[in-house]
Amino acid sequence: MKQDIYQKVTDKIIADLEQGELTWLKPWSAANTEGRIIKPLRHNGMPYSGINVLMLWGAAMEGGYISPFWMTYRQAAEFGAHVRKGERGNLVVYANTITKTEEQDDGSAEERKIPFMKGYSVFNVEQIDGLPEHFYRKPEPVIDGAERIEHAEAFFAATRADIRNGGNRAYYSGGSDHVQMPFFESFRSPEAYYATLAHELTHWTKHPKRLDREFGRKSWGDEGYAREELVAELGAAFLCADLALTPEPGTDHAAYIQSWLKVLRNDKRAIFSAAAHAQKAADFLHGFQQQTEQQEGVAA
Repeated sequence: MKQDIYQKVTDKIIADLEQGELTWLKPWSAANTEGRIIKPLRHNGMPYSGINVLMLWGAAMEGGYISPFWMTYRQAAEFGAHVRKGERGNLVVYANTITKTEEQDDGSAEERKIPFMKGYSVFNVEQIDGLPEHFYRKPEPVIDGAERIEHAEAFFAATRADIRNGGNRAYYSGGSDHVQMPFFESFRSPEAYYATLAHELTHWTKHPKRLDREFGRKSWGDEGYAREELVAELGAAFLCADLALTPEPGTDHAAYIQSWLKVLRNDKRAIFSAAAHAQKAADFLHGFQQQTEQQEGVAA
């Protein structure tokens, strides 16, 4: 089962990339997505994370679903509802570890943690009849640009990263530990600026004093470079979903696609690893926001 899950998800991402499409950006430009785009939600309102976000975004696009809510057949039944006949479920995965106690040669016992992954099917609520009415409500209208941008400003400012403005390139410099961004006015839209900043700040989290993320990169464009760029891509997409921003494909995506395809074809676990690292980076950046709120609460 574990091998099938890795291969199935990887094959889907590869198929999208071969068409020049980025699975993590597809929901934003689709005509069937009304209102604010958010992460997929469980039946209890808790958001999915990591690789499951990509899988369910893709499933929503394929099925044309507007609702962010997903649940299992059994969860639907617990609401007194039923999945419509002929509807197909969509794969999500659950990863954890089990602890196994093994006897050593000297008679002592040693505990060993063994990772495992299992997959199960969920259905969008638009595939289910008879649920409580709140599951079928359409998303709230998109909040106005000024409010959304102000929220993004506060989020990124809370990181206290060294963000410098100027030039015509956006990048993170590990040597000086700063993010370089072109002037705000040079972007096509405010959303494009913040989506780019989210990408670069995801790179910023790899520093040894933060998440210490290293893929063995030796030179520009090698496999380690491609893996880190994939993490930054997904991290930016997750953050944009959290902040109600609309990411846009960058001008360098076409060049990256071939290197991402090579990585994914050589390693069916690569997209899972990238999504996990991206989620960890997004959570790390969210942590600064929580610290700021706590400090403001103490000051008040």
